[in-house]
Amino acid sequence: MSAAENYIKALDLKPHPEGGYYRETYRSAGIFQGSGGFPEGRNYSTAIYYLLQQNDISHFHRIRSDEAWFFHDGDGLRIHLLEKDQYKKVTLGLNLNIGEQPQFVVGHGAWFAAELVNKQGFGLVSCTVSPGFDFSDFEMMTRQQFESSFVQYSNLEHLVNE
Repeated sequence: MSAAENYIKALDLKPHPEGGYYRETYRSAGIFQGSGGFPEGRNYSTAIYYLLQQNDISHFHRIRSDEAWFFHDGDGLRIHLLEKDQYKKVTLGLNLNIGEQPQFVVGHGAWFAAELVNKQGFGLVSCTVSPGFDFSDFEMMTRQQFESSFVQYSNLEHLVNE
């Protein structure tokens, strides 16, 4: 059994709609009462394990909250961000000598995607979202959105869900 398969089994990870595998590990008991533009009943915070292996991709999507990523194990995981006609990429990992970072925060509303640097490997991270994640705040980028707003980044087209 590969290391990725071991994590998937041991952590009880399931397929995620954006790609890869996940399991929610925390949902705060604390609840917003309709503040900050979020509907009443939104949890303060949530956390998941998230794993990509081989050719898995976390396709471009965005959420209404900030999302912090924390690297645990495996190969470098590249996060691509598209926001306000600007592109940024960050590589999560533990090899600080080549510029990898063990954590990174994606700001609310930014389009982002992730893929492995080494397509033969895997990457295990945790993600926390505050205010807490809710699928009603989740939006996958369409091909039309990519082509109308980010066509200059055609090298990232493979990260758009079909």
